[in-house]
Amino acid sequence: MLRQCLVLSTVAACGLLPALADTIQLKDRAAVTGKLLAEKPDHLAVDIGYTVLVIPRSQVVTIIKGDPTTASKSPRGPKTAAATPELADSKPGFYSAPGKSPPIRTVLELVSQIGEAVIQVRTPSGLGSGFFLNDDGYLITNFHVIEGETQISVEVYHQKDGQLDRKTYKQVRIIALNKFADLALLKVEDKDAPRFKSVPLGSADVLSVGESVFAIGSPLGLERTVTEGILSTKTREVGGVLYLQTTAQINPGNSGGPLFNLSGEVIGVTNMKVSAGEGLGFAIPVESVKFFLDHRDAFAYSNENPATPYRYLEPPSHTAKRQSEE
Repeated sequence: MLRQCLVLSTVAACGLLPALADTIQLKDRAAVTGKLLAEKPDHLAVDIGYTVLVIPRSQVVTIIKGDPTTASKSPRGPKTAAATPELADSKPGFYSAPGKSPPIRTVLELVSQIGEAVIQVRTPSGLGSGFFLNDDGYLITNFHVIEGETQISVEVYHQKDGQLDRKTYKQVRIIALNKFADLALLKVEDKDAPRFKSVPLGSADVLSVGESVFAIGSPLGLERTVTEGILSTKTREVGGVLYLQTTAQINPGNSGGPLFNLSGEVIGVTNMKVSAGEGLGFAIPVESVKFFLDHRDAFAYSNENPATPYRYLEPPSHTAKRQSEE
C-alpha cells in the first residue's frame, strides 16, 4: 500500500518538478522523484512539488541525484550509474556495470550471446568455473578453486564460423585473492591470446525473491552446462556471511561461475550447495565482487610475499629456534 501511494504521488507531481530532480529508489521497485531536502540517519525528506514526503531510511535502496528521466526506465527500477574508478594496472572501465539494465530476454537467447565469456578453470587437483570481466583477459573465480595451486590453466570456447573452438591457455597469473570472501582475480597472459568476450556486472540489491536466474559452468567437468531456477532468498546467512540462495542446480565444478539475471548480467558467483538436498545452491552477491575488484590493490597477490592471503608461514617455535642455534 505504501508503494502504491508513493508511486501515485510521484506521477501526480511530475508536472510540478524542475527538470533536474533526485530519484529515490525504494524497495519492491518503487521510486520517488523530487528534490531531496534532507538526509537524516533514520529518514529522508523529499519535496515532490505540493508536499514533503518523509521516507524511512530502511525503505531506501539508493539515491540518484540529477535528471531521473533515463534512470527510471530500467525494468527493475533505477540503478546508480556511477563511473567505474580507475585503479592501478588497469584502464578505466576495468569491468562493465551499466546503470541501465539491458532488456529481459530468454535464457536461450542469452546463452548464445554470453556463453563464450564463461570459462573452465583447471588445476592439477581439480577444476572450477569462471568468467571474463573485460577483453584483456581478467577473470573471476573462487579462491577455493585455485587455493594452494601454482599451475593454473583456463579453457575458453571461442565461437568461430558458428562453431565452438576449444582453446586452452596455460599462462594464467594470480592478480588478487580474498580468502574470506572466496574470490580470486586472475589474468590470461598467453602471447597468442585474443581479445576475450566479457559479461557485465549487475546488481543483486534490486532483484526480488522469486525472479528467474540461471547459471553457466562446468559441474563435474561437464563444460558449458546451463541450469535455470529462481532466486530463493537474498539474505541466507552462512557462517556470518550473506549469500544468494537459488534453485538453479549448483554442483562441484560450478564453483566460480556466474549466476545471471534475465538481462544477461552477473548477479552472483556460485560457490557452494547443500549436498544433502536438491535445489539449494548459493552464490556470492555481485556487490561483494565489485568491492573486491574496486579494492583489489589491497588484496594483491605476490609470489615473493609469504604473507599473501594465499599462504601463511608457520610461526617459529622455541624448538625450531633451539635447533637452529645448535
